[in-house]
Amino acid sequence: MKFLDQCKIYIKAGDGGRGSSSFRREAYVEFGGPDGGDGGRGGHVYAEAVEGLNTLIDYRYQQHHKAERGGHGMGKQRHGRGGEDKIVKLPVGTQIFEEDQETLIADLTEVGQRVMLARGGNGGWGNLHFKSSTNRAPRRANPGEEGEERTVWLRLKLIADAGLLGLPNAGKSTFIRAATAAKPKVADYPFTTLHPGLGVVDLGPGTRFVLADIPGLIEGAAEGAGLGHRFLGHVERCKVLLHLVDCTQDDVAGAWKTIRHELEEYEVSMAGKPEIVALTKVDALTEDMVDEQAALLKAACGHEPLRISSVAGTGVRKALGLIAKELGHLEAAEIEEDESEEGWQP
Repeated sequence: MKFLDQCKIYIKAGDGGRGSSSFRREAYVEFGGPDGGDGGRGGHVYAEAVEGLNTLIDYRYQQHHKAERGGHGMGKQRHGRGGEDKIVKLPVGTQIFEEDQETLIADLTEVGQRVMLARGGNGGWGNLHFKSSTNRAPRRANPGEEGEERTVWLRLKLIADAGLLGLPNAGKSTFIRAATAAKPKVADYPFTTLHPGLGVVDLGPGTRFVLADIPGLIEGAAEGAGLGHRFLGHVERCKVLLHLVDCTQDDVAGAWKTIRHELEEYEVSMAGKPEIVALTKVDALTEDMVDEQAALLKAACGHEPLRISSVAGTGVRKALGLIAKELGHLEAAEIEEDESEEGWQP
């Protein structure tokens, strides 16, 4: 299933039903006169956050959503029934914006959260409503009100406990593949992941959290370079960030600083999130070369980076344990690393 995190939809609430202009006059039956019923209310349009969805792909192919109109009034004082409401079901983490893509209407962060997007029109009054002592036979009946309509933008921001950051080809997809049951595309040639991915890390009873693979950011992402804004938006909801730096590149310190700069430019609060820095692909270099790269990265970020080989499984469990500790799932100060030859398996 293709991941889609932004789309535009048109919504239309139901129109109110027409009031009826009707008269009742039967032989041998008293109390004749106007008996036209009112029209029914048009259906509202709601947006609701539900479980089981993690993409907006459904709304790529169904962009018009209309509620049912109210029933018309009829004679014998019969009122029209109310129109059925339309519920637009969205994944948790969806933000709803006006057509200008800036005015926030709602932010659905919890399952079951519901917001009205368009109100249905009231039903028109039948002529029975206009009967009075001076107007015994009114022929007036109101049409129903039109329901509200609008165009809105849906923008999904993944709700994950931890997020993977790094330049393209830093090894994020390989890490999430090694740490969870998720199977993103990986290969032995450079390419950029185009869609964020999610995986669940299970370190034991009571220690589970959701890990998000945020596609590689580039310099200028905060200003919209590449798909910067859309990818940075997914980082907003993460509580902990695991920053992966490819140890085989020339300037590891510059790579770390580039991503940090983009976070600060996008939103200052994001730069204050807990961050764990790690060197990846350490199996590709000798130990002395890895030590040299680690020293350069430590000088830039201020603390000793982890050393990870996602392919061999080295350091993966330790990184996940530190994330769990930051999230409050683990109380122990020491995180044991699995030193088995095959490495840790999720």
